[in-house]
Amino acid sequence: AHRLMPHAEAMALLKERVRPVTEVESVPLEAALGRILAEDVIAPRDIPAFDNAAMDGFAVRHADLAPEDETVLPVSMTVFAGDVPQPLPAGTAARIFTGAPMPKGADTCIMQEDVEFDERQARFPAGVPKGINVRPAGEDQAAGKPVVKAGVRLRAPELAAIASTGQAEVRVHRPLKVALMSSGDEIIRPGTPFREGAIYDANVYILRGALEPLGVEVRDYGVIADTREAVEAAYARAVEECDVIVTSAGASQGEADYMAEMVTRMGRLHAWRLAIKPGKPIGFGQIGDTVFLGLPGNPVAAFVTFLIYGVPVISGLAGHHWRESMRYPLPAGFEMPKRKTGRREFLRGWVEPDGRGGVRVHRFPRDGSGLISSAVAATGLIELVEDLESVAEGDPVNFIPFGEFGIAPK
Repeated sequence: AHRLMPHAEAMALLKERVRPVTEVESVPLEAALGRILAEDVIAPRDIPAFDNAAMDGFAVRHADLAPEDETVLPVSMTVFAGDVPQPLPAGTAARIFTGAPMPKGADTCIMQEDVEFDERQARFPAGVPKGINVRPAGEDQAAGKPVVKAGVRLRAPELAAIASTGQAEVRVHRPLKVALMSSGDEIIRPGTPFREGAIYDANVYILRGALEPLGVEVRDYGVIADTREAVEAAYARAVEECDVIVTSAGASQGEADYMAEMVTRMGRLHAWRLAIKPGKPIGFGQIGDTVFLGLPGNPVAAFVTFLIYGVPVISGLAGHHWRESMRYPLPAGFEMPKRKTGRREFLRGWVEPDGRGGVRVHRFPRDGSGLISSAVAATGLIELVEDLESVAEGDPVNFIPFGEFGIAPK
C-alpha cells in the first residue's frame, strides 16, 4: 500500500514551494479594495503629523494648574481643526476643538464637560493628569515605519491607513487567472435536460464560489470530454491564458482519467494520497508556467480539500503571505465514542448557543463526501486531529468558520 502523507507534512511542503506568480501593477487607491499589496507602504511622516486634541475642551500647560485646588485661567485663543495656532502664552488656556493642533507649549487637554467657562476665563478642577486627551504626533504611525506590509489583502482599514499617508496609488499583484474545468461524459451543466445516468455539475459552482472571494479571475472552461484530445486542447489553451488550472475528479490517476494523465504527459504531476477525510487523492503539478491543482470528484470532498489546501495555495500564488486558517477550540455538541485514528478529519458543522451563555459546535449527522446538504447546513469545518480516539460531548474540538476562507455568512 502506498504511504498516506500526513496533513502537516503536506502543508509544510506547500508552504515551502508556493511563491507569487503574477506581475505587479500600480492602481489608484479607490480601485485597490481586495487586491494583494506587492510593496510595503511606508509612512512618509508621523501620523498624526502634530499633537492634537482628542476632544472638545481647553488646552493648557500642565505646570499652570494647581495640583490640589481649582485653577482659573484666562482664555487667550481659540483653535479649530485646520488652524496653525500661535504658541500658548504661559498662564492662559486655549479653547480647542477635536482634531485641532495643540498650541506649542500646551501639553494637556481638559474636556469641556469638566470645565466651568465663559468667553474670558475657565475654571479647571484639581488633580488633572498631565497629557490627558492629547493625541501625540506619530501615535498612529511613526515616520519611516511600514503602514501596511506587502502580502496582505487590502481591506477597508488598510485603505484608510494608506490614505492617511497621502499616497494615492499602490503597487499590487495582478489578479491571478484561474481556469476551472469539469470532466466526465456523465457531467452536464444546469439548464441541460436531464438524461439517464447524468450528473449535474455542482462542483463548478461550489469551487467558483470558493475561488471568487479570493479576488482571482475565474475562467470557466466548461465540461471537458473524456478524451485525450479534448483534455490536451483544454490544457493547451489554459496554459496560454491562465496562471492556474483547477479540476475536480482529476487527481486519482484512474484508467480513464485523462485529466491526470495529460498533466503527466504535458508537464509534471505529483499525486498526493493524503491521510485526510474527505478527499484522499489530490494532484499538484505544473504544465509550463501554469500550476495544476486536481481535486477529488465528490462535491464536498472537492470543497473541503480546496478550502484546506487550495485556498492557501491560490492565495500564495496570487501574492498573499502564507496563511493557514485559524482554529477556534469550542466545546463539542456531539459524541463520537470511537473514531479511526491516523488521519485528519474535517466534519461539516455549525455553532449554536448552549442555553447557558456559551456555545457548542454541532456536526452534520452523516459523513458522505457527496452530500452537498452537509455543506449547506454548515457554517464551518470541525477538525479532528490524527491521534484523537473519541469525542465526548463538551470536549474541545477545533472549529474553522467558513469566514476564514473568505466565505460570507449565510
